[in-house]
Amino acid sequence: MYSHIMVGANDVAASKKFYDAVLGALGHKPGNMDPKGRCFYITPTGIFSITPPINGQPATHGNGSTVGFAAASPAEANAWHAAGVANGGVTCEDPPGERPGSGLYLAYLRDPSGNKICALHRLPKK
Repeated sequence: MYSHIMVGANDVAASKKFYDAVLGALGHKPGNMDPKGRCFYITPTGIFSITPPINGQPATHGNGSTVGFAAASPAEANAWHAAGVANGGVTCEDPPGERPGSGLYLAYLRDPSGNKICALHRLPKK
């Protein structure tokens, strides 16, 4: 359904360092910068990008918005979370773990610009 997701960043270099680490923990390559100062992570299934706002105003996080990234296992979600905290992210929501009754293993962070992101692993049905 989705082709790409783009989030705003006031410090693209700090955000690139953060996303290189968290997306690297999920097996993705570092992002590529373009001449306009945007960073792109291109995969066979979609594109994630960070950008300074086009209108020149400061980037702000979307209240109520979350960008979710697929994790292959709970261990990968934990590695994603640890990489984020070590690279300028802030943990939010509950600690990484299974959400009872949901069949989901989730880990949440705020990136250096305050955007809320999540690593999600769908657990096998019991």
